[in-house]
Amino acid sequence: MLSKLRCGISLALVIALPRLVVAISGVLFEYSTEPGYFAQEDPSINANPPDYTKIEYGLLNRSYPSDSTFDPAGEKPKWERFTNYVAALNQRADGNVVYKLLYLARHGEAYHNVAQSYYGSQCWDCYWSQQDGNGSATWRDAEMTPNGVRQMLISNAFWRDAAPELKIPFPESFYVSPMARTLSTANLTFASLPLWSESRPFAPTVKELLREAINACTCAWRHPRSWISERFPTYVFEAGFTEDDEVFTGKSIESPSAQAARIRRFLDGLFSTDNNTFISVTTHGVNINPLLGIIGHPNPKFSVATGQAIPVLVRAKQMLDSGATPLVDPPTPAQSCDPCGPGI
Repeated sequence: MLSKLRCGISLALVIALPRLVVAISGVLFEYSTEPGYFAQEDPSINANPPDYTKIEYGLLNRSYPSDSTFDPAGEKPKWERFTNYVAALNQRADGNVVYKLLYLARHGEAYHNVAQSYYGSQCWDCYWSQQDGNGSATWRDAEMTPNGVRQMLISNAFWRDAAPELKIPFPESFYVSPMARTLSTANLTFASLPLWSESRPFAPTVKELLREAINACTCAWRHPRSWISERFPTYVFEAGFTEDDEVFTGKSIESPSAQAARIRRFLDGLFSTDNNTFISVTTHGVNINPLLGIIGHPNPKFSVATGQAIPVLVRAKQMLDSGATPLVDPPTPAQSCDPCGPGI
């Protein structure tokens, strides 16, 4: 559909080099999203974000131009009409424009989430986050808590029972961050659904670009590729995925512009290589908000709680490179402190 994006800059270089130029020669994408489809677009709900499983994923009940031929009697469910509308958008779009619906999911609650709340942001950032754990819990490449597992079983039930009844289109492609909590989140949400079989197992693509924000927290370190493969044998690794974590140093903090640049690179790769329309992305809250900003979402500060998700309809227009050379800021050194917080 769209020509393959040419990009020869590794994630490690984006993080390590000062003010690295991340221009992409030949092909660029202009992203946008139209308002008026989902409840999560309204900033007034940010104080009390709704549970997506209780509001039919947030799709508003509205009409579409395609309804006149697809549902003239007004009898079809709203998600079925929306799915038809997205298909109509792609059918009528110019050759350099494509629409995709992204289901952006945050992992279930993990041990580092609980520890950060317990110790407070200041003590967490400068001391506890840089430890492997506290003797009671471990958060190096943090696993989900029992509560996080419960959250994902709710998501699983939603996709198993509610989504088919509501006619919500099932994802055609799946992408997942390489952290333990996101890998497990995707697995608990989708792997046990009845559409998979031994010959067609759940096989999401593990993407380094979707990883946790790169900082000094040991929760930002990932396990080796072989560990992931042994634990999730059906998962597929993107080309070039390394055995060891070559990004995490524990000494520096990724700049916001560098983080946004890698999320944009994920989008560029997605829209240049994946012809599917309905896409599942399991990642981290700190990545979802930059993505919302990149696509011009009307509510880019929407807070996706652990175990929650937000749908976004993205329009991507393929453009020729203007020759601009956007820059990213370098990482900053991580700050450390003496042990602090409750019980110290």
